[in-house]
Amino acid sequence: MRTLSVIVPVFDERSTVAEIVRRMRRVDLPVEVEIIMVDDGSTDGTEKILSALEDSTLAVVRHPVNRGKGAAIRSGLAAARGDLILIQDADLEYDPDDWEKLLRPVLKGRASVVYGSRLAGEGAGGSLSNVAANRLLSLATNVLYGTSLSDMGSSLKLFERRVLDGITIESDRFDFEPEITAKILRAGHRIYEVPISHAKRPADEGRKFAWQDSVRALGTLVRHRRG
Repeated sequence: MRTLSVIVPVFDERSTVAEIVRRMRRVDLPVEVEIIMVDDGSTDGTEKILSALEDSTLAVVRHPVNRGKGAAIRSGLAAARGDLILIQDADLEYDPDDWEKLLRPVLKGRASVVYGSRLAGEGAGGSLSNVAANRLLSLATNVLYGTSLSDMGSSLKLFERRVLDGITIESDRFDFEPEITAKILRAGHRIYEVPISHAKRPADEGRKFAWQDSVRALGTLVRHRRG
């Protein structure tokens, strides 16, 4: 039996964290599943909710201060015991019911890395600026690394652990996404994409990704391509 470690970075998600845990727990997969929530210095009450939810099926790793998404994923990886690693956001934009779509090509031996593509599934879209930024970053990835991704910035990603074991993650914040993509492609791994649903939430409900992050992401892609 293979084991899927689901790493969930969490920062100030009081309004969604209990519901995302409920949705994750109800997913039925042909693998063993462990859920690792990384509380990245939450101060809005999220930390109390996670303490109440923690049990034998859900582990909580705690950062005393906010360090960023990349740092949270590193902490989750250090605690994970699975041979499969899945990254899931703590908000409700990404649906755990899509996990099976990402898992299928891996279990069939067709892929070792799978990204969920928001642009190919239900709910595709969002604000014009966000869609344009995402398409630009995906295009830059394709030009720089000779691939054909539609959604490099997707936060729903599945990896065989052996792929990540050969990679050092340096980014602390949202530039985790371009860094891990660049390093996987440079290592010669193909990234398989599957369509997923996406329920985008507006900025006033807590979106933390800003246009400055897109600029940093582009710089990260270029930097890792150079060397």
